[in-house]
Amino acid sequence: MVTAEALREIALSFLGAEEGPHFEMASFRVKKKIFVTLNLERQHITLRLSAMDQSMFCEYHPAIVYPVSSAWGKHGWTHVNLELVSEELLKALITLSYCQVAPPKMAAQYQGSAEDRA
Repeated sequence: MVTAEALREIALSFLGAEEGPHFEMASFRVKKKIFVTLNLERQHITLRLSAMDQSMFCEYHPAIVYPVSSAWGKHGWTHVNLELVSEELLKALITLSYCQVAPPKMAAQYQGSAEDRA
């Protein structure tokens, strides 16, 4: 199980990452764009992946990684079960999400590393 503190440490390790509120949840943003939200009540995070990454991770880790059930899921928004995910997989997923929303020059520093960790 990954704790909220560990999640915060991972999310805030990215260049320009900031924590702020998003309704009743914590969110992590880069340049005001959300790349992760934390839902402590349900013990999951929600992050944005490309369609290809979402499909791949959901297929290989269906109990851990699954699309948001609404139309948001068709746009790459994906839930990750914090009770089952390993820290290594979580870091890879958050890296992909950060790279999905960060400006290209910022994302370039991390591209390739997520695929190496997955």
